[in-house]
Parts: sequence; structure tokens; C-alpha cells
Amino acid sequence: MSEVALFIPCYVDQLYPKVGLATLELLERFGVRAEFPEEQTCCRQPMANSGCFDDAAVLAREFVGLFSKYWYVVCPSGSCTSMVRNHYKNLLAKDPRLPVYELCEFLHGR
Repeated sequence: MSEVALFIPCYVDQLYPKVGLATLELLERFGVRAEFPEEQTCCRQPMANSGCFDDAAVLAREFVGLFSKYWYVVCPSGSCTSMVRNHYKNLLAKDPRLPVYELCEFLHGR
């Protein structure tokens, strides 16, 4: 298994799929082998923003379960990264401490 998971947000997947492909290509250029867990969906930000907190919490637990086995989770979206980092603790009543990084932040730290 790879140490790095690539999290592609729902809006990137649906509207800008070339961004997801470019993200993977950029990681590979920097020598990062990233895995793309195909079971992934959304960070749940749209649900939480619309007040559907209970539904968002159920799906956030699934997100945590899927990505918690990786050392790093890299995402090409600052808002989705922020959702996981800053708002999951409210949805889940605990801080899952997922190692989620926005793409540029991750590459800068290498």
C-alpha cells in the first residue's frame, strides 16, 4: 500500500476531472506514489453547509475509515481540506486527526 492517498473532491471529479489527473501527474513528477481509493466520495462540505449535519456525520465517518490508513491524504482543494481538518471534529464529536494536506502545502513540505 502507498503512504499517500489522493482525495479528489466531488466537484473536481464531476466538473474538472483534468485537475484530478494533473494532481496525480504533479505528485508523480515529485516522486510521490499516490493511491486513489476508488470508494471515496465527497468530504461532506455541501451537506454540512446546508445544515444536514446528521447525514454529513454518517458519511464523514466513512471518509475517516477509508483514509485513516494512510500517512498522508493529498487534496487539490483548500476548502475540502479545511472541511476535514477543521469541521470533522464537530460532526464526529472528536478530532479524527487525519493527515490531510492541500496539494501545494504537501509539495512545499517535501
